[in-house]
Amino acid sequence: MPRYKLTVEYHGGPFVGWQRQDNGLSVQAVLEDAARALCGAPATAHAAGRTDAGVHAFAMAAHIDLPKDYGEDVVRDALNHHMKPRPVAVLSAEARTDDFHARFSCVRRAYEYRIVNRRPPLTLEAGLAWRVAEPLDAAAMHQAAQTLVGRHDFTTFRASACQADSPVKTLEEISVTRAGETVFIRCAARSFLHHQVRSFAGSLVEVGRGKWRAADLKAALEARDRKACAPVAPPDGLYFLRADYA
Repeated sequence: MPRYKLTVEYHGGPFVGWQRQDNGLSVQAVLEDAARALCGAPATAHAAGRTDAGVHAFAMAAHIDLPKDYGEDVVRDALNHHMKPRPVAVLSAEARTDDFHARFSCVRRAYEYRIVNRRPPLTLEAGLAWRVAEPLDAAAMHQAAQTLVGRHDFTTFRASACQADSPVKTLEEISVTRAGETVFIRCAARSFLHHQVRSFAGSLVEVGRGKWRAADLKAALEARDRKACAPVAPPDGLYFLRADYA
């Protein structure tokens, strides 16, 4: 069966997350239903990552097997047609060999967290960013964040419901930058724990507000205790940025 690598963009607001679930509509279900409408047979979509309810994606990588070769442009356009009016779009469809797997072939995943640092409420970006009213020191946040780089036990920044075998992960890079009133937190690693990036964001905001110092973030990491984490940032500001393959 021909395999297609899909690059998928979506607004996570209406969805219970990427993964198909019984309690609501998922991105996976929308994509698989569109594939079934295209080929008349069930198809399973495998993704590079599993985003939570309300989390968005600029370029989620996925793959799907179809019963025949439709051509890349036809697959892209047909899936987009059948997904209307859901806020999901296939940006590209690329034919791949059977040894490609969106999840297991992925060597690096990147996320971005967006904070709008202003007192007025959000209108155009409502549901697309976390508004923080207090002034944030992005430079202090960036400096403190470097404590998190490397191989660590990230229990402090791991959701209690996380199903990963181990809390030990290697964070390859993290940066905090500001562009006008928007603060961006970007992270890259081979894999992440459940709520890890949102936990980072919530704790780094405490640094930006001046309530935590870099030493406090380090102490939270070394505590290996979920209770040491600051309140977790909301899902609105989190985006799956990209998946890298060798």
